[in-house]
Amino acid sequence: MIQNRHKLDEFYRKLDAEENLSYKEALAIYEMLHKEAVSLGAINSENILDGLEVDIRIAKAINRVGL
Repeated sequence: MIQNRHKLDEFYRKLDAEENLSYKEALAIYEMLHKEAVSLGAINSENILDGLEVDIRIAKAINRVGL
């Protein structure tokens, strides 16, 4: 549970200001992470959306309580 929302917001603002990734760099990181997940068997083209409904429900619940 988040104890100090203002502190967390400040942390994310600082993080956003310090990270200067271009679109190409961000895409390269995403592609490397995707490739590793596939090689580990964590995801594949058949199960890529498995559990998405649960993730959406959890995100909605978190957003409702204002975290």
